[in-house]
Amino acid sequence: MKKIVMGRFQFKMNFEYTVLLLAMSILVGCKTEVKKNSSSEVLSENRQTNNEKVVELLVGTFAEGDDQGIYQVHFNPETGELSNSHRVAIENKPGYLYLSKDGNRVYSSNGTKPGSVSAFQWNKDKTALDKVSNLSSMGDGACYVGVSPEEHLLAAANYSSGSIVLYPLDENGGMIDDPQGIQHTGSGPHPNQNSAHAHCVQFSQNGKFLYAVDLGIDQILTYPINSENKLGKAQVALQLDPGDGPRHLVFHPTENKVFIINELSSTVVSATVDEENGVFTKIDKKSTLPDDYQEPNACADIHISKDGKFLYASNRGHNSIAVYSVSESGDLKLLTIEPVQGDWPRNFALSPDGNFLLVANQKSDNITVFKVDRQTGLLKYTGNQVSISQPVCLKF
Repeated sequence: MKKIVMGRFQFKMNFEYTVLLLAMSILVGCKTEVKKNSSSEVLSENRQTNNEKVVELLVGTFAEGDDQGIYQVHFNPETGELSNSHRVAIENKPGYLYLSKDGNRVYSSNGTKPGSVSAFQWNKDKTALDKVSNLSSMGDGACYVGVSPEEHLLAAANYSSGSIVLYPLDENGGMIDDPQGIQHTGSGPHPNQNSAHAHCVQFSQNGKFLYAVDLGIDQILTYPINSENKLGKAQVALQLDPGDGPRHLVFHPTENKVFIINELSSTVVSATVDEENGVFTKIDKKSTLPDDYQEPNACADIHISKDGKFLYASNRGHNSIAVYSVSESGDLKLLTIEPVQGDWPRNFALSPDGNFLLVANQKSDNITVFKVDRQTGLLKYTGNQVSISQPVCLKF
């Protein structure tokens, strides 16, 4: 009887042990499953982190036919690689772009005859730009578009007709069809200066003035903006030398200084800015070319580093980027002239972190990437590039 009891006890122990093992197995399985889920979450987080490393670059083009429009390219700010080039909007000659501060709106100047300005907004999944409006630029060959610091005014420059236009924007960034068009007059000594050619419009950093850079008359005009958000009578902010052909300007990031690139004389000019009356005072002027270069050249674009220490200017013809150091007084020193690895660099851009410089080469249909030495300002070609038909504007 005792033996039988012991046998039953043994059976009971074996059964309980088996149940215990089974429970432990289930528990381990659950823990393993939890661990798998955790791994998936980590992988998801890694993907999100990797996605954050991709910076979106918009490209305005002069492409024609089936290729025309605005493109988007993914840029890796760690490696400088470009990938996933795709069209996000169909538009005719969107030669210059402006992106709203919140990233939801994109404006383009359209270099057509007659010219126009278009406003786009991203669709819900941010895969395409939907055109919400298209208004006349009140001239021909719109080549530049800019928005005021408060984003309540939009201005555009018309190269062919030598005029500018100002549009009010509503609270959502929509263009209000109440334009103010102004025609420039005059000429210059260069064959390309037979009439006025407005090439750039920039709002002052305090929002009090609109500057119009006119290649045809060698002048930068400043328009005061009144309380009704209209442009007042223009005055000459800066008279350039005859035949300079000013094209673009860029403001110093922290000081009251401005830098102008001259298309026709292949030079850059630095100047001080009077914030009260909008007038510039010239500081320095330097060539963008080597002393022994005698072939045709036409300068295009100009940008400055975030710390204001280095200035960059593009040469079309010599196909290069001129690099300058900027002194505290605003004097310029040419450091080097870097080949762009392409043909006809119409526009270029510094990456948001300032570590790379990207060049849109219109005639060679490519965008090339250069590493920026933040200490010296010098450029080094990374070998990274992407093919896009006639890229002419880059905006991060």
